[in-house]
Amino acid sequence: MTEVSEKMTAIEQLLAKEAIRDCLFRYCRGIDRADEAALRSAYWPDGTDSHGPYQGSAEGFIDWAMKTLPYIERGIHQMHNILIEFKADGAAVESYFSAFQRQPDSQGKMTQWDMKGRYLDWFVERNGEWRVLDRLVVFDWVEEMPLPVATEEERFGARTPIGKTFPEDPLYSMFSSY
Repeated sequence: MTEVSEKMTAIEQLLAKEAIRDCLFRYCRGIDRADEAALRSAYWPDGTDSHGPYQGSAEGFIDWAMKTLPYIERGIHQMHNILIEFKADGAAVESYFSAFQRQPDSQGKMTQWDMKGRYLDWFVERNGEWRVLDRLVVFDWVEEMPLPVATEEERFGARTPIGKTFPEDPLYSMFSSY
């Protein structure tokens, strides 16, 4: 048993785990909806992110991502297995993810990807709030997929509303901002 887990009651650990999971889900919303506030709420400003082609500060990652996110035609991030281990000064968190993205490549040609992997995060709590301080993204599966032939209107049909980015997505009329 680590020093933190000896100090934290079982209830405190459960509350911390739920706060960590909530942070991971805010990250997914931030990426998928191009919601900068949600994305920033998942990282400590002094954090780092090693995210495939991006390596650097968490603030730099957010700035880098926000240059691309508005152009992603479709993006869905899903979290799967989330394992949380408390340490003396934070929590080591391994989270499996699936990401589906349709976006223009560097030449403007639309591409579609199925990516799966794990976020290896170091979470710390400050003033009662848990956020990512350091992230390493490990890619376990990357596959370029064929683009759909039909338009979204043809494929979705009566299945509306269709998801959008911030602030047009229907969720923003239901939830308050953070």
